[in-house]
Amino acid sequence: MEDQHPRDFFGYGATPPQPDWPGGARLAVQIVMNYEEGSEYSIGEGDGVSESYLTEVPGATLGPGKRDLIVESVYEYGSRAGFWRLLRMFAERELPITVFGAALALERNPAAAAAISAAGHEVCCHGWRWIGFQNMDEDEEREQMRRAVESLTRTIGVRPYGWYCRYAPSLNTRRLVVEEGGFLYDSDVYNDDLPYWTRVSGKPHLVIPYTLDNNDMKFSVAPGFTSGEGFFAYLKDAFDVLYREGRTQPKMMSVGLHARLAGRPGRAAALERFLDYLKTFDDIWVCRRIDIARHWIATHPAQA
Repeated sequence: MEDQHPRDFFGYGATPPQPDWPGGARLAVQIVMNYEEGSEYSIGEGDGVSESYLTEVPGATLGPGKRDLIVESVYEYGSRAGFWRLLRMFAERELPITVFGAALALERNPAAAAAISAAGHEVCCHGWRWIGFQNMDEDEEREQMRRAVESLTRTIGVRPYGWYCRYAPSLNTRRLVVEEGGFLYDSDVYNDDLPYWTRVSGKPHLVIPYTLDNNDMKFSVAPGFTSGEGFFAYLKDAFDVLYREGRTQPKMMSVGLHARLAGRPGRAAALERFLDYLKTFDDIWVCRRIDIARHWIATHPAQA
């Protein structure tokens, strides 16, 4: 297993590459909206437990075998209201995003799938369902990946080119992503401010790291954000540091959102302030993850 997943503590070190972002941008900003509502753990899906993660009451659970109607309604808020609020905010500012879309969730809300497609946003495959992969049997994981790609291709109109699963990937996940053959990148890591190449089964594979800190999930985990002001301040500080560094060493900033979390009005207000702050800069590149992947492949191709 160590050979399959060697750890790299060095990365780019003190001399990261010049990413040469389009237009000479000092920073690439990539916004993700996670769409998971309707694919989470549920008694109705035969899981034996109700979802208890990333809700409004951290850690609350009714225990095995109990259907939690409150949690279900919190998730429904994301698909019924939060999603549309966030989508309007991005449209008003003409900001392209990537949606980490769980395939079953988007199947269950065709209007949301159609709106994402019409807006030109990317859908990165977030699995067939929003469930853990770390203990999944390899054959089952392969089948769920196949099913997810097929479903998203049908609901969105184009196959997904990126992969990101719920915490945490299994020891087989990246190998299965490469084996599937159609993915350009995965985002199952949090270990850098720039994309990088790795090799899997002898093949080059692009990794575009994601974020757990510039992420609204910290409204529902401790320690985390307790106010919109704290969320805005953290995003702004992260941007300011990366933008300043970008004068000589441009990087990438990821922002993670969830329709049921950032889609709530009190948090959406803070997000609006940050999005408006972004619009005051004309030397940044706000883009989709697939745009970063294609740029990196063209500008920094994998070495033999």
